Amino acid sequence: MSDAPSISESGVAEAVEAALAAIAAATSSDELKSARSAHAGESSPLARFNAQLRDVPADRKAEFGKLVGQARGRVNGAIAAREAELVEAEEAARLEAETVDVTAVPPRWTPGARHPLTLLMEQMSDVFVGMGWEVAEGPELENEWFNFDALNFDEDHPARAMQDTFFIDPVERHLVLRTHTSPVQVRSLLGRPLPLYVVAPGRVYRTDELDATHTPVFHQIEGIAIDRGLTMAHLRGTLEHLARSMFGPEAQIRLRPNYFPFTEPSAEMDVWQPNAKGGARWVEWGGCGMVNPNVLRAAGIDPDEFQGFAFGMGIERTLQFRNDMNDMRDMVEGDIRFSQQFGMVV
Repeated sequence: MSDAPSISESGVAEAVEAALAAIAAATSSDELKSARSAHAGESSPLARFNAQLRDVPADRKAEFGKLVGQARGRVNGAIAAREAELVEAEEAARLEAETVDVTAVPPRWTPGARHPLTLLMEQMSDVFVGMGWEVAEGPELENEWFNFDALNFDEDHPARAMQDTFFIDPVERHLVLRTHTSPVQVRSLLGRPLPLYVVAPGRVYRTDELDATHTPVFHQIEGIAIDRGLTMAHLRGTLEHLARSMFGPEAQIRLRPNYFPFTEPSAEMDVWQPNAKGGARWVEWGGCGMVNPNVLRAAGIDPDEFQGFAFGMGIERTLQFRNDMNDMRDMVEGDIRFSQQFGMVV
């Protein structure tokens, strides 16, 4: 090679010195890669010395071959050593950067959320407050008279059996975990002057197995209106207003004849559910009817002078309809992610 430098001890030593300096100065794998290419690659000075060996006289090939070979070995050894140092340093730096202190307070603030059942119960109550109704509460541990007798339940009614209702020992105390919020209606009739418009939201209990559509602890909202001249037309208008407030201005309801001990006549109320699984259809929402005269008499009210209507529906079912939820267990498992998807507005 005409442009290759002549092989000499000084020239080889100078190439080695430059290579070692570049290798030592490399502070990263990328810089070392560049130094390797410049001082040990095919176009490096040592590579050119090695190529020039074919032009060296035969009696000096061993001498110059040993000189160049040792130089290249020294440079390659330095590269390997520096590479190991840099890899170790970079790995340590990466581990330090990625270290997570599991005992430290998380740096991010996670927005909280109220449970959607609580929000929905308040929203439904607000609808009635806007119509001038009162919101009433009552005890969850209730006397059997308020829960059943005052509401015209016969002594042998199936709802009074222990397989349907949580009775408190001893049974002779006649205490139950309320099966509906209707006892609040009776207490309101006994404690408030007429006319009366009261809505009662709250937690209730029944001996149901927990599955996709049932839970032993759930929530209801019930209402009762007692005044002169109330009819089923007033009941239907009230429920239509509630349905449209919950499901939008296009919501529809229908009433189907049914039987309840505390109302006569009685009806099941259905709401049109366009997003129901399997296609749009009517879905049962709750029960309603005109207050049975026996309930009015139990509260000391003359049914010939005052009439009224009552209704009730489940909060969980309402949330299912509004938000297209198919499994009620999601509402009671306590996973904060369930509430966070609703935020502060349901």
